[in-house]
Amino acid sequence: MSDTTNPASSPETNPAARPEPQAAQPAKAAAAKVKPPAPEDRPFADFIPELFLPALRERLEASGAALGELSFEQGPIPVVARPAWQVKGDLSGGRRFWLSFVDGDINGAKTFALAEGGSEPTLLESFLVDEKKSTLALLVSRVVSRLNGQKWLGPN
Repeated sequence: MSDTTNPASSPETNPAARPEPQAAQPAKAAAAKVKPPAPEDRPFADFIPELFLPALRERLEASGAALGELSFEQGPIPVVARPAWQVKGDLSGGRRFWLSFVDGDINGAKTFALAEGGSEPTLLESFLVDEKKSTLALLVSRVVSRLNGQKWLGPN
């Protein structure tokens, strides 16, 4: 019996007939399992109004807060008057809070200010300074926690 193989289908002459190297197979599997981007990877200008504000509103209302306006705008940071992007919130009784994003980035420097009874804030606090990466859940929970610490939410 003679060996009559087709030279066009041999692995040496036809790259399509060659088996894939073992290292290439896991790379293809990893490429197929690409994780969707995290909400925090969205641009800052989209993340705050589209994800953060609705999530914060929902949590504040669930905590029993009589929430008035909740807005996202650029303006002077309370106390220091440096311009920055801010989330401003109004609660019942003339209570207000400001979460300022000094660098225009959720992972950058942030400050927090409070004012009660229609007065102007006189103290500016650093906010989430020990966190290397801020997430939607972390930002929402810490704002709610800070307001709850003032006894501004629900029956305390």
